[in-house]
Amino acid sequence: MLQVKKDRLAEYKERHKAVWPEMIAALKETGWNNYSLFLRDDGMLVGYVETPDFQAALDGMAGLDVNARWQAQMKEFFEDPAGRNPDEQMRPLEHVMFLP
Repeated sequence: MLQVKKDRLAEYKERHKAVWPEMIAALKETGWNNYSLFLRDDGMLVGYVETPDFQAALDGMAGLDVNARWQAQMKEFFEDPAGRNPDEQMRPLEHVMFLP
């Protein structure tokens, strides 16, 4: 979960209507499957991804130039006093229940 700045919500959504094809390819190549972002009107952003190894998926993207460029552009949309890139703020949630 991340916090998008409230005054940047509309632009954040617009940017994600045109994610760079090379970024999408890099995500797929590094194990990001069924990746979705959900944004609440107060700026709370929840990401969902299926991957066999979340840390390996993060590490795979961390070394790519396309990711560095994307993160540099997206950083300005997020509230983070430490000034981290969005991908550096990601923490997995513990799965506690599933209803098939």
